Amino acid sequence: MLVSLLGGCALPSLEGRTDTQAIALEQARDTALGQLISPLVEAHPGFSGIYPLGDAKEAFAARMLMAESAEETLDIQYYIWHSDTSGNLLFDALRRAADRGVRVRLLLDDNNTVGLDETLAALDSHPDIEVRLFNPFVVRKPRPTGYLTDFSRLNRRMHNKSFTIDNQITVIGGRNIGDEYFGATEDVLFADLDVLAVGPVVQEVSDDFDRYWASQSSYPASRIVDSVGSDTLERMTERALELRNQPVSRAYLLALESSDLVNKLRRGELKFEWAETQMVSDDPSKGLGEAEAQELLISRLGDLLGEPTQQIEMVSPYFVPMAAGTEWLAELASNGVRVRVLTNALEATDVAAVHAGYSKRRRDLLEAGIELYELKRSSALSIPVQHTSSFGRFGSSGSSLHAKTFSVDKKWIFIGSFNLDPRSARINTELGFLIASPMLAEAMDRAFNENVPENSYRVALADDGSVVWHEQTVDGEIIHHTEPNTGLLRRAGVKVISWLPIDWLL
Repeated sequence: MLVSLLGGCALPSLEGRTDTQAIALEQARDTALGQLISPLVEAHPGFSGIYPLGDAKEAFAARMLMAESAEETLDIQYYIWHSDTSGNLLFDALRRAADRGVRVRLLLDDNNTVGLDETLAALDSHPDIEVRLFNPFVVRKPRPTGYLTDFSRLNRRMHNKSFTIDNQITVIGGRNIGDEYFGATEDVLFADLDVLAVGPVVQEVSDDFDRYWASQSSYPASRIVDSVGSDTLERMTERALELRNQPVSRAYLLALESSDLVNKLRRGELKFEWAETQMVSDDPSKGLGEAEAQELLISRLGDLLGEPTQQIEMVSPYFVPMAAGTEWLAELASNGVRVRVLTNALEATDVAAVHAGYSKRRRDLLEAGIELYELKRSSALSIPVQHTSSFGRFGSSGSSLHAKTFSVDKKWIFIGSFNLDPRSARINTELGFLIASPMLAEAMDRAFNENVPENSYRVALADDGSVVWHEQTVDGEIIHHTEPNTGLLRRAGVKVISWLPIDWLL
């Protein structure tokens, strides 16, 4: 049985896989979108136009509008794509774009495609859509079987997120595709952050997509999932029409159509922050554990930024500094650098094991002078930006922080998929923008001064050396002596996990 299982988990050959690249800029500029964007880019030589997407519905609207506006190509790369309202609406938008003759390339990490095989096979059957899976599971049911036979490969996931049309405009950031990321559910929402970009950095994203598309971890879906008949795509189209006509979906789509972002994009009036912007990403060979240190995103960030000299402000849902990171932050603080961190409170996190990796370092960080804030489950954190509406609201009732961003010395800001944890640094592949924008960096600083304290717990050391949580309320300050709004069992579970030698997996 074991020999049969191992034999059945062998990956198919990549021989004969098609070789495609992003559309050439000269051709892209001839599209309607290219004619709209090109004059703006030419007026800001060397700079890219950046527009933060903090509002969940605007983030969805941007993607829908882009899919509907595409004339030549759609290149899309995601870690998670759910088969829910927003996910199915976007799947249908890709299908409708392909029906217009748009070439669609969809690259998904295979870790979260459970239940999507038929949908992906149907999309892949369209002559203008090709679907590929990153580090795929050969045994489709049950998925955990793959981990038993090929853990070293399957533990490495593609966490990148990008949505690019006609090599002219792209959206990257922290959001996956699903209702919880786009404000389309009454359940827990992820408070997240993306950026919409035009200009030279779009070509960098397209080149990076081509690297991943052609990597040794990227397998045509047709070689992994069973094929389906042509009628499956027709049924998908019918189901999408039914979905669009449901009251909840209709109300959501109407709200999107009336959003300022959609209207401003259509009129060419969207106010971008023009700044020197560099895309940073991991080499896709990291997915096989073969990337050299200098090919990793974290190494490139270090080379580009150097050591902070004034301040560093970090926002990460999963903050696991480990011993080396704690020592580095402590050294910065001892040199006079102000270090402020916002992460999820235990009540808000969706991964308690990761919180264990952070909580064991909390006292050391506080003793070193690092300022720690933990976002409440019920919060509405916003980062106002001058001529854009804002970074948006990093939350709502029942929210969990999911944004990944940091600023350095009020000069640079990073926005992307990179969590401040060992998994992002060493195991998963990641993608983000490093933006030289004092305006955006200063907006982060204002948020830590004004908005963060109101919507999070300030963690500190009491006179007796114990860790306490300070909460601002309308009735004054409350001091919590245990992690707020959590039960004994949850806290005990986190404590036990913190004793285990698994930080490298978090």
